[in-house]
Amino acid sequence: MADVFTTLDWSAPPKDMSKPLQALWWARKGGLRMGPEWEQAHAIVQMQEGVFEFDWVHALLHWIEADMGNADYWYRRAGRKRATASVSAEWEHIARELSGVTQH
Repeated sequence: MADVFTTLDWSAPPKDMSKPLQALWWARKGGLRMGPEWEQAHAIVQMQEGVFEFDWVHALLHWIEADMGNADYWYRRAGRKRATASVSAEWEHIARELSGVTQH
């Protein structure tokens, strides 16, 4: 899917992308699995704990980690609940909302 997260070489997120969106970019680059890209995304969201967008992405990262207690904690901090049944669908949901993309 071509969208704001697609870059030509996937070496780095676009510089003008917000930090929460950069964290989503890293999570997607890593295939929504644990690994160095997940670590990069997690480092970004930890920079601004207490800010809604960061906490919401933080929740998704802990869902990817399969640490549902921690994921639920971050969802509560963000004032949200899981909106979908899978990590990939939740990634799409959060990415759409945080990037301001409307679904037609």
